[in-house]
Amino acid sequence: MANRSLRGMRIGSQSMESEEGVDFAPRLQAHYDCPNGHTIILPFSVEADVPVVWECRCGTEALLRDASRPEAKAGKPPRTHWDMLLERRTIGELQELLDERLDLLRSGKLRRSA
Repeated sequence: MANRSLRGMRIGSQSMESEEGVDFAPRLQAHYDCPNGHTIILPFSVEADVPVVWECRCGTEALLRDASRPEAKAGKPPRTHWDMLLERRTIGELQELLDERLDLLRSGKLRRSA
């Protein structure tokens, strides 16, 4: 009976799979240098586009070793509510609407909202 018993194993502690017959994708290691003296080493696929800048654990931007810092992209300023309003109406039209609403409010035909 002892020969037929199953041997126990800790569930979840060890993998039942092996790395036998597994071909890993070719990789390269990218070295990033932080201005605060930290070095970050990250594995990337050979086919991947390696970013020039990576965020360091200290919060600053680390630069890829032997690379130059990319130029900052010129972004357009965010549009505000006022900008969008001026696309639809002129200042004169807005002044006319304001005067109409103030006259209605003063005459009591329009109630104030809380």
